[in-house]
Amino acid sequence: MELELRHLRVLCAIADAGSVGRAAAELGYSQPAVSTQLRRIERYFGEPVFERGPAGVQLTPYGFEVVASARDVLARADAIGRRPAGGGAAARRTLKVAATNSPMLAGMVSGLRARMPDVSLAVNSVYASSRIVELLEEGAVDAALAADYPGRELRHSDEVAHRGIVTEPTFVALPARHPLAQRSQVALADLAGEEWFLTPDDGAGWPEVFHAACTAAGFTPAVAHEFLGDHRQLQGMIADGLGVAVVQPTMRPLPQVVVKPLQGTPLWCRYVLAWRREAVTEELADALFQSAAEAHRQLVAQSPHLRAWAARTWGVPGA
Repeated sequence: MELELRHLRVLCAIADAGSVGRAAAELGYSQPAVSTQLRRIERYFGEPVFERGPAGVQLTPYGFEVVASARDVLARADAIGRRPAGGGAAARRTLKVAATNSPMLAGMVSGLRARMPDVSLAVNSVYASSRIVELLEEGAVDAALAADYPGRELRHSDEVAHRGIVTEPTFVALPARHPLAQRSQVALADLAGEEWFLTPDDGAGWPEVFHAACTAAGFTPAVAHEFLGDHRQLQGMIADGLGVAVVQPTMRPLPQVVVKPLQGTPLWCRYVLAWRREAVTEELADALFQSAAEAHRQLVAQSPHLRAWAARTWGVPGA
């Protein structure tokens, strides 16, 4: 077959929905039709774009690159023939952005500045993704970087749109002298006796998903410290043997700390770009998305533990 724009839209829809069935519903097609189309597309590329799992589908590292390029092609195609309102350059504007804890934020901001120098960002740090949705609905912010979890996707009105940036596994940070520190991956059940540092309720499913994973592993955490602060301070306490923590896989560990994948990948987190339809154009939303996606690719490139996990899981180097 020849690759067409409609094939790229199918890939992007599946990536955004995290499920072939949900993507089919959004596209107005039957699930078997979308599944057949996806198989043809993957045959065209010669390797899997998505990894299938019980919670839906996740992009493979190769698929992440394919979908990022597809979004860029679609954005350029949609922009063909368009002219700025009034025939001249767009007036400089300030975009109000709320962002949860994510190392992608800095790269997203700098990337947008490079892509759209006429737009400046006013960033508001908001931990809870549920509160971020409220701010969008209230019109207090224009766009946001939020988080949710497979099966617990953020809900919002039709006035708000969203696009999944990346769904990544959750890893665990241990003291470098921990008995399990030399393993390539750690079973959650093997950490049953540990004290845990956990970030607070984010209104999107955390820490419920963590406790559910522990229950599935056969234990209830004996001690859970609620912690929301500087990552270096957190790592300092981990290095001193005061506890362990589930962390983002792109976290850069201190010399006294190791970051390890969890066996079976029981925890996943999805980062989402959300925006108010009336306040953010498609061009601006795509520029924000591309900036965030590029920021994540750079973080992965700097995370040997995440690249090693990707190589073991999918048999290819990390994105």
